[in-house]
Amino acid sequence: MELDDLPLAEFAFPGRLRDSLVAAILSGAKTSTSALLIGYEHANEPLPEVGERSAVVDSAGRRVAVIELIEVRVLRLADVDLQHALAEGEGDESVAQWRAGHEAFWHSAEVRAELGDPGFTVDDDTLVVTERFRLVHVV
Repeated sequence: MELDDLPLAEFAFPGRLRDSLVAAILSGAKTSTSALLIGYEHANEPLPEVGERSAVVDSAGRRVAVIELIEVRVLRLADVDLQHALAEGEGDESVAQWRAGHEAFWHSAEVRAELGDPGFTVDDDTLVVTERFRLVHVV
């Protein structure tokens, strides 16, 4: 499959956070990610599947790498483990630190607007889609 034919993997929103996440992917530090199940449901998108490949895009929309999913899990926010948190490659040293950073993102105006819910919040029972991936190709 050609790079231009692959679905896009967009991490966070364009800007500083996306650029740092993409850099972590390119360096090999980031091998997992998390998303809210409700986000997939709201966008009427299917859940990702093991074996799927996608093109990682930077803030300018350039395709900079190809990743392949090697694990997809749906679990409660309270059940995210340290292995996953560390593999996100964002410098978190504990699940609590990982969760605080992700809650700040998920409670942001951008995510709330995307979900169409200005008061959206997560709790222990919020379902999270965790994905592990491998870097297949750097452009």
